[in-house]
Amino acid sequence: MKRLSILAAGLLMGAAAVQFSSVASGQGGWVTLVDGTKMLDWAEVGKANWAVKDGALVADKITEGKDPSYLVSKESYKDFEMKVEFWADDDANSGIFIRCDQAAKIDSKICYEVNIFDKRPDPTYGTGAIVDVAKVDPMPKVGGKWNTFEITAKGPHLVVMLNGQKTVDVQDSKHAGGPFALQYGAGVIKFRKVQIKSL
Repeated sequence: MKRLSILAAGLLMGAAAVQFSSVASGQGGWVTLVDGTKMLDWAEVGKANWAVKDGALVADKITEGKDPSYLVSKESYKDFEMKVEFWADDDANSGIFIRCDQAAKIDSKICYEVNIFDKRPDPTYGTGAIVDVAKVDPMPKVGGKWNTFEITAKGPHLVVMLNGQKTVDVQDSKHAGGPFALQYGAGVIKFRKVQIKSL
């Protein structure tokens, strides 16, 4: 009887240790950078009215100048999986910029831009595409609803899934690693969850 209670106590302590270690490392290696309750730690390039409202990180206005605003991760990532839950209105111009060559200036020439832009004049690089790297045909529309991007970068292999459907599967080696950024360019954009896991 005594041996059984010692064994049970040992099992409970082991389970607690496993549970604590998965929470401390971010649930199976996932790091949450947006959770809908706080802004967490970003550098900002350009100025917009980013704020946490109603369970999401929201921007709907440029507050200085005319250039887009970017929230840039403090950490750099090379090979990773990323999950992003976002809501965009029909006029939104936004995107997720990955493997940026630098953190102080963000654009599609020095990063891969996974686009959120239903009204892009050239829809081949609109929502679901990687601008100037991988076209999308037909372009999905995401305006007015919650959507999920799953982005995987492993070596030169880049895959984008939008709402469970593959929009990009391409080999490209221009950008090997770096920080990522969330963009506000126009309209309304909301990010409810942003998670990333190094591979």
